[in-house]
Parts: sequence; structure tokens; C-alpha cells
Amino acid sequence: MTDEKNADGELLPDQWRLTRFGRFLRTWSLDEIPGFLNVLTGDMSVVGPRPQDVEFMKKCTPCQLRRHEVKPGITGWAQVNGRNNISWEERFELDVWYVDNKGLWLDLKIIYMTVITVLLRRGISAKGHATMPEFKGSDNAPLSIQKSAS
Repeated sequence: MTDEKNADGELLPDQWRLTRFGRFLRTWSLDEIPGFLNVLTGDMSVVGPRPQDVEFMKKCTPCQLRRHEVKPGITGWAQVNGRNNISWEERFELDVWYVDNKGLWLDLKIIYMTVITVLLRRGISAKGHATMPEFKGSDNAPLSIQKSAS
């Protein structure tokens, strides 16, 4: 992505800053490769909630903050259940569901589902966005959904 800004000095939306090469990397999830260095250093897991900017924490409900009870991951339950095509509230809810249900078999299922998701290029971006719309915060406690758990 470029660092192009508007007249007020704010970054332009992702879809305007994403280069052709960047779009290729995102389409095939090759932009995730550097994350494996964080796995090797122990800062991340292969599976877990996706890491978010610290600023997100100020906007989350206490329930949504539970996603930080495990190490962040390169892929996770929210990524194989909609990726960037679901709302932030759904994403956080799926992350918390993962925290409550994590285990070896679920991690293996997520890794398998990730391969399928990447190969089929599902959920790369939300409608009208290069990735997802900005998270503005949530006043609602998440509902209880499990998506593809069964």
C-alpha cells in the first residue's frame, strides 16, 4: 500500500492506496508470509484471533476483549467463517468462540479450512473496501453464533 493522504493529512481508504502488486499479494494471502517469522519467535500462533492495532482495544466491549486471552494467529475461526466479508462484531464474536473452544482438533480444522478459503479466494475484502471498513467500536454485546462449528 502507498501512504497517500487527503488534504487533511489522513490516509486515503485502503482501496485507493492498494497497489497492483499489493492486490496480488492479498488475493493469494502471500502478505501473511512475514507473520510466520512471528510464529517462529513465539509472538504469534499459526491459529488464533488475528492481531489488531492497540487502538482497537479502546473501542471493544469487555466480551470482545476476551479474544486477547490467547496468542494472536495468522489464521483463525473468523477468517474461515467469512474473513473480511463479515462485520467486526461477528469477527470478534467468532474470536471469542475460538477462545472458549480452542484445541488441537479445532486448530487442525481451521488450518484445513484456511487452505480451502485461500485457494477459493473467499472473503478477501468487504464490499466497497480493499480489506474491511474501519472498526468504529461496538456498544452491543456479541450474540452467540458458531458458524461452521458443526
